[in-house]
Amino acid sequence: MHDDVATAVLHALRGPGRPPRRLLLTGWFSFRDGEATAGDVLAQQHMSAALTRAGIPYETAWSPGFRPGGLSLETADPRAYDTLLFVCGPVHGPQVAALHARFRFSRRLAAGVSVVDPADPAATGFHAIVARDGAGAPARRDLAADAPAGPPPPVAGVVLSHGQGEYGRRRRHTEVTERITRWLAGKDCARVPADTRLATDDWRLCATAEQFLALVARFDLVVTTRLHGLVLALRTGTPVIAVDPVAGGAKVSAQARALGWPALVAADGLTPEILDHWWEWALSGAGRTAAACHSMR
Repeated sequence: MHDDVATAVLHALRGPGRPPRRLLLTGWFSFRDGEATAGDVLAQQHMSAALTRAGIPYETAWSPGFRPGGLSLETADPRAYDTLLFVCGPVHGPQVAALHARFRFSRRLAAGVSVVDPADPAATGFHAIVARDGAGAPARRDLAADAPAGPPPPVAGVVLSHGQGEYGRRRRHTEVTERITRWLAGKDCARVPADTRLATDDWRLCATAEQFLALVARFDLVVTTRLHGLVLALRTGTPVIAVDPVAGGAKVSAQARALGWPALVAADGLTPEILDHWWEWALSGAGRTAAACHSMR
């Protein structure tokens, strides 16, 4: 494993002088108005693991918008930490510069960062910087490249309908979409919105039916309120949870019956519990086998 940034930071933390008694791990994921990217969080996980192996006690400050209720820069007592470590992203701008004033009693280091302007107060305020790039320093591997990560969760394609005005008062599209998306937000999965609408002038949409089939075939499962979300998912052998957004059932229900597909949920019976049931089934061997059988018909 390439660990030159973490190794260099641990070396800087250990000497000269005594090692940190209590360290606050921060990054752009710590700012209330910042953002937590996958790379930022993986960099945090990398340094977290390195600090744990080195026996250095630490806590992580998270943005309250990303981890509500967790330790944040606002709730962390600056006098409680003798060391602050900032990981990933650019050391640039007023948010980073403000850390130096708030944690002025701490030793401040930055790791795996980009130094855009060495004269920026955001950069000069650190006692030591182990950069990944910038300021004439040789480029180093980003911390996210070698960060420990858990097993990948399933990838869920989400194909939703927002129209179908022909059903009039029977339409439950708004309520159904809100319930599905709220439920999906709590699932450990990678969510990928997909649209059956084709276009040649919008790069976000597939331009051919074959492109859409190729996309759906790569999902682990599909959650849909569209008839063709159901049909095309099964054509590719992808398990699907079909939700009929029309009260009393309409074309999605009819198509599920025609295909003999069991994972169908009625608009009036839509609950997190029933969605969880079909989620587990769709990702099980039984669900995958059932979907695979449809693709061979």
